[in-house]
Amino acid sequence: MIVRRLYYVLSFVVLPLTLLLGYFWSPANWLLVILIPYAIVGMYDMLTTKHNVLNNYPVLGHFRYMLEFVSPEIRQYFVETNESGRPFNRIIRSLVYSRAKGQVDTQAFGTQYDILSVGYHRSNHSLSPKHVDESEERIMLGGPQCDKPYNASRLNVSAMSFGALSANAIRALNGGAKDGGFAHNTGEGGLSPHHLAEGGDIIWQIGTGYFGCRTADGGFDKDKFAEKAKLDVVKAIEIKLSQGAKPSHGGVLPAAKVDEEIAEIRGVPVHQDVISPPIHSAFDGPTGLMQFVQHLREMSGGKPIGFKLCIGQPSEFMAICKAMLETGILPDFITVDGAEGGTGAAPVEFTNRLGMPLNEGLIFVNNCLRGIGVRDKVHVICSGKVATGFDMVEKMALGADMCNAARAMMFAVGCIQALHCNTNRCPSGVATQDPIRGRAVNVPQKRQRVHRFHDATLESFREILGAMGKAKVSELRPSDILRRMADEGERSYAELYSFLEEDALLGKTVPQEYAADWQAASASQF
Repeated sequence: MIVRRLYYVLSFVVLPLTLLLGYFWSPANWLLVILIPYAIVGMYDMLTTKHNVLNNYPVLGHFRYMLEFVSPEIRQYFVETNESGRPFNRIIRSLVYSRAKGQVDTQAFGTQYDILSVGYHRSNHSLSPKHVDESEERIMLGGPQCDKPYNASRLNVSAMSFGALSANAIRALNGGAKDGGFAHNTGEGGLSPHHLAEGGDIIWQIGTGYFGCRTADGGFDKDKFAEKAKLDVVKAIEIKLSQGAKPSHGGVLPAAKVDEEIAEIRGVPVHQDVISPPIHSAFDGPTGLMQFVQHLREMSGGKPIGFKLCIGQPSEFMAICKAMLETGILPDFITVDGAEGGTGAAPVEFTNRLGMPLNEGLIFVNNCLRGIGVRDKVHVICSGKVATGFDMVEKMALGADMCNAARAMMFAVGCIQALHCNTNRCPSGVATQDPIRGRAVNVPQKRQRVHRFHDATLESFREILGAMGKAKVSELRPSDILRRMADEGERSYAELYSFLEEDALLGKTVPQEYAADWQAASASQF
């Protein structure tokens, strides 16, 4: 092989000659500075079998790994187009940055999207646009069984734990929520001091690890829960059943992020991977879930209680619906997460291959709730790549009452989509527990950006809604969202999917596409 022969010539011919010349001629010493390290590295590469490439291409093979190391940055900055970036393209990222900074968010020279491409979404405008009152930006969260409903924004910070995000990032998000009058979901990592530092409204998420209300053996501690749930800043409680990024898989916090502070807050060993169980131990089955909802509602003093899930087996969500009917207990809200949702660390196959996409999940959940006659009593929140005003219009047309945004809020705080969230080496200091990197997030500055992004996105939402000829969110329908098809035509979501009538699942004849799953569903087990 040419490379190996070249190495032999340089190491065993040129190097000895240079050593000999260097003894008599001092300029040759400079060449030794290059050749001696070259020979040592090359010899190590050929004697080790760890990397095949280095074994066959000593020294030069290292350039391959150097290029691989910087390839994500090369693709992001020099290769990807404005439309092609994943999971968020440059158009969306730039829009979020502009709104967060209070800069111009208009665009010149027309759309950069291929509006004739398959999957392109759009809506029709009206020649009679309406004024949408600012009151449409808010909604009362809480059903008929809730004693302390919460006047919530239509757009809130989605679940992101302290541990997944740095302390300063959490504080900036919560400060923005405080300034803008919207809610900040804690994520399953627990109610940390950083969530409370800025005084923003909190939706406390309870995951399978019960962090923040956890017994020594990892079970649910009702006394710890009651103490924190009654804090005035905690406006609602969300039970996490599953999430879109890794459905039916417990939360993952890599050991590199589990420092002393995280370990103390969560009640776990320091410097070890924190992997939550895939299922809850505090209840068993759909009926148990409803009873747990009621238990938390009572212990919190009547605050809104709901649960979050990514839709998987249809019969299992229908089992929850049957449990609602049998127990008479209703959640105040259901958060539907899409398979396109993101997280700091998740198994590749779970992220890529499991879970129902958000639009389909929203339609299914709404159909089921309408089918059992409780849709008007249970609010639906959606989560999964919500970043623009049109995203909000689309999701609400398909059945959501509110939207949660996670990664878009991270962009507002300074995330650059470096995709190093799971390494503790986040270059922007957002998704890391490295205190030096975390200092890069300037809390007073970034909280303003979170606030501005929230307000600008809601303003865009109202403008689009009005341009469509709608004065209220309740006027949105699935027929308002059009999707480009492979046959070069367009179809609305009303044409693409079936929508159930009120109480359709309660009659003797269940619609055919739901009949098998409804029959298989049992309130006693998933």
